[in-house]
Amino acid sequence: MPANLPRARRRPPPAAPAPHHTTDGHDEQDPRLYTPAEAAARLRVPESWLRRRAGRRQIPCTFLGKHLRFSAADLATIIAAAAQAPTGRRATRRRRRPTGDLPHPDSHASITTPATNRMETTPWPG
Repeated sequence: MPANLPRARRRPPPAAPAPHHTTDGHDEQDPRLYTPAEAAARLRVPESWLRRRAGRRQIPCTFLGKHLRFSAADLATIIAAAAQAPTGRRATRRRRRPTGDLPHPDSHASITTPATNRMETTPWPG
């Protein structure tokens, strides 16, 4: 190759578009889609929970081909659906305290009743 040939000029990279700021933080032209890991971190839930529910179609989500994504509206809907009104204090179960080492005399596990031998019968004569 001859050394005196002119070099090909490179084009400068295109200028980056100016950021478009909105008051609500949502850009209509460039919606933000979150990966399951990002969405789980924002919702503070395990990623496996999010993936499982999305796979069962129990929560709103977007599939881009085989890739699972969540929009900001999806995350807001998940939060709104999970919100429950407080119902007051949860009732507690009362446990019976054991009275001793032996079971109650009326229970089936009582050792005071003799074991009965039952003869098993077959449904047909034989």
